[in-house]
Amino acid sequence: MKWESVIGLEIHAQLATRSKIFSGASTQYGAEPNTQACIVDLAYPGVLPVLNKAAVEMAIKFGLAIEARINHRSIFARKNYFYPDLPKGYQISQFELPIVGQGHLDIFVDGKKKRIGITRAHLEEDAGKSLHEDFQGMTGIDLNRAGTPLLEIVSEPDLRSAKEAVAYMKKLHALVRYLGICDGNMQEGSFRCDANVSVRPHGQHAFGTRAEIKNLNSFRFIERAINHEIERQIDIIESGGRVIQETRLYDSQKDETRSMRGKEEANDYRYFPDPDLLPLEVHPGMIESLRKDLPELPDQKRERFIAEYDLSEYDADVLVSSRELADYFEETVRASEGDAKLAANWVMGELSAALNKANVSIADSPVSASSLAGLLRRIIDNTISGKIAKQVFEAMWQGEGDADTIIEKKGLVQITDTGQLEAIIDDILSNNPQQVEQYRAGKHKLLGFFVGQAMKATQGKANPGQLNQLLKQKLDEK
Repeated sequence: MKWESVIGLEIHAQLATRSKIFSGASTQYGAEPNTQACIVDLAYPGVLPVLNKAAVEMAIKFGLAIEARINHRSIFARKNYFYPDLPKGYQISQFELPIVGQGHLDIFVDGKKKRIGITRAHLEEDAGKSLHEDFQGMTGIDLNRAGTPLLEIVSEPDLRSAKEAVAYMKKLHALVRYLGICDGNMQEGSFRCDANVSVRPHGQHAFGTRAEIKNLNSFRFIERAINHEIERQIDIIESGGRVIQETRLYDSQKDETRSMRGKEEANDYRYFPDPDLLPLEVHPGMIESLRKDLPELPDQKRERFIAEYDLSEYDADVLVSSRELADYFEETVRASEGDAKLAANWVMGELSAALNKANVSIADSPVSASSLAGLLRRIIDNTISGKIAKQVFEAMWQGEGDADTIIEKKGLVQITDTGQLEAIIDDILSNNPQQVEQYRAGKHKLLGFFVGQAMKATQGKANPGQLNQLLKQKLDEK
């Protein structure tokens, strides 16, 4: 039997406010445990929550970016459950009337565009954090994160593979960073995901029983966790068993999911409107003001890169995957006053490889966009070849100076003098009469041999195009 997976994601994006959603406590990451939790976060008797306007504005910006309905009136509710890291015994969230209604996001998988529906995006406060290490069989509680503002983004069950889920999550990750509403730091938990996964026979309309995989915080882990869960559910059904609706955790060491608890439904949380918070009323003028302040978004930038720089869809997709990468590329193109395709190749190629190898973000690149542009100008004006440029880039990465300084210091200027190149070629041909005879007899693949010999003789400094042309001329002479 052929099976189809059905996947929906709930993504929690920590909003980049300086203070918490209902208190004035700091949201800065990395402080000593329990030093950034005030009496509101700790649920002291008699304290009242006060809504952070910046969190509301960020939620609205997100809603506008996904072309969602912005609800002019939304309500905060209490979501009741009892965990050690939840001081109130409830979480302030939104349920029936969220601030952001239905919207959508377009993803590209294997060159095909697919629209993923977004059911809602609602504001809520984060819980604290349970710490299980270094407590000799006990659990510690850090409440610094309690009350941190979250935007929970709930997709429709429109995803059909782990690959699509990763593409959707990456697109959302890029979007919230473009908007400046979330730093997207997955290691710190600023952007994390719960995945609802079920399977059904191919062609069946009704959904199967789903399992929810909690707290996935890397693109690699979400793909592996979903694929494992799909296989697990198919194995259960094909063995005559029944999938149980439950919450599961992904163990990255064993590459498997394991049961955590039975899956709660909305009525299990006993939602009811929070009596300490008035309904949130958003004026239309505020929405329009925020709409005018939106930056150029990834899809808009993608289309502009294709039209303005004549890039392929693939190149444009890669370059707009992060705002920093797109800005670096554009600055490189402007500063080099030259070939956008050349700039794209270098940014996606040598630069990205060096960044990945060193585990450095593009914001901290040792080679700035203006420095890379200086290197590209020397390729464009034929001062150096593309091959020599890679040596120059390596030296720039190691901090040896700008391109011009390195080229001059190392004597790497490309040889373009026709007379000098002809003399080198004549010497190579006279020293290899057998290969010359074979070439002229029709074994034209030997051209690569002669090019290699000439490059060796010039230490790679010969202009490749000019060298090839002169070689062909000489070899074709009878």
